[in-house]
Amino acid sequence: MGTGVSDSAQTPFQILGEEGIRNLVNTFYDLMDTLPEAAGIRAMHARDLAPVKIKLAEYLTGWMGGPPLYAQKYGTVCMTTPHEPYHIGPAERDQWLLCMNKALEQTGASEELVEMLKVPMFRIADAVRNKQGPSSAATNPNIIAAG
Repeated sequence: MGTGVSDSAQTPFQILGEEGIRNLVNTFYDLMDTLPEAAGIRAMHARDLAPVKIKLAEYLTGWMGGPPLYAQKYGTVCMTTPHEPYHIGPAERDQWLLCMNKALEQTGASEELVEMLKVPMFRIADAVRNKQGPSSAATNPNIIAAG
């Protein structure tokens, strides 16, 4: 139809594929498990991270433009309901974003992919927030690009 860049635009799923998304998720949870800065959100998770790794990979596969694996399995893609029992404020959101940012970095994500995901990742992390609180990045979607 058209010409130029839009003809070659790819979804994050097309860039990463299912294996790339699983690698990103595994790296994300490995970081959450080891980074002292992520201790707050790590404490919200079970000791065994294997089940949640599968769930997040399935969710991100559909969210990034691939097959809707999570929706097919669970019938919904609502992320707020599963997070309701947890107190998630700006600090916890920012810990999640820190882990995702570092996971993108460690898995060798291109600048293009990081830029493509920056605002949507912030929005999804902020959407599960269910309490208020001070944060230096409370309205800053650029946090995912911070080192």
